[in-house]
Amino acid sequence: MDRVPAGDATSGPGTVTGLPIPGTASGPWPAPAKLNLFLHITGRRADGYHTLQTVFQFLDRTDRLYFDSTEAGEIRRFGGPPGIPAAADLSVRAAGLLQTVSGTGKGVDIHIDKCLPPGGGLGGGSSDAATTLWALNRLWDVGLDTGELARLGLELGADVPVFIRGEAAWAEGIGEILTPVSLPEPWFLVVVPPVSVSTADIFSVAELTRDTPQMTIRAFLAGGGQNDCEAVVRRVHPQVAAALDWLNTHAPARMTGTGACVFAAFEVEAEARSVERQVPPDWTAFVARGMNRSPLQAVVT
Repeated sequence: MDRVPAGDATSGPGTVTGLPIPGTASGPWPAPAKLNLFLHITGRRADGYHTLQTVFQFLDRTDRLYFDSTEAGEIRRFGGPPGIPAAADLSVRAAGLLQTVSGTGKGVDIHIDKCLPPGGGLGGGSSDAATTLWALNRLWDVGLDTGELARLGLELGADVPVFIRGEAAWAEGIGEILTPVSLPEPWFLVVVPPVSVSTADIFSVAELTRDTPQMTIRAFLAGGGQNDCEAVVRRVHPQVAAALDWLNTHAPARMTGTGACVFAAFEVEAEARSVERQVPPDWTAFVARGMNRSPLQAVVT
């Protein structure tokens, strides 16, 4: 598994990619990637949020988080996504939110072994937040149930509840109305162009389609659906367009979320690996198994 170098801690014996892991730390806790198998923007609410339809499926590709509960009340992050200050990191914000809601006087050192690329559409930040809520709910003995954690997660971002619940899902509303679905679990080749895409920037583009008609789950399972953000991202980020065009020569390709990652499904792992070996050197790529049950669920249940 590829690793992104850590930015907040120094390397040394007993570390994970530069992250000091105390002997008392709890972990590793997985924070898996997700794919949006399609994404329709169906409207825009008065508060500016967009309504959508999508299907979330997890991958067995994860960040790894470690938590060292402390008595001092301070929340500190080690590692994490390069270029994102600790105060803006969703894992830190999740810890602060749970600390406030629970009234605990405890703090935590969060150690993040980052694998999922920021701005890739794989949900890495939201997944880190969900894993943090689950881990600290246990370590701080808060005692919230899945529904309560999902409601807290929604305060952090629309994608957080699906990571809390941990089931592949049909999503509506702003992404928080979830209906579990059972899907094939193919092997996915995910191509990562060297660009980070801002979701807020894409959703602010005037040309973005915002009136796609509602679709049924049955229509999706029969092969329907597209990514309404793709045309805008293609224009704004030519490297994403190039990755889509290249991958489409090998298998039907699609962009996840607002990008930048693009993916294609293969029934056999060897086929995905064969195409992975042909990926142009300017891009990175990985092969991962689609999962209807999040790897995090094996830890929390």
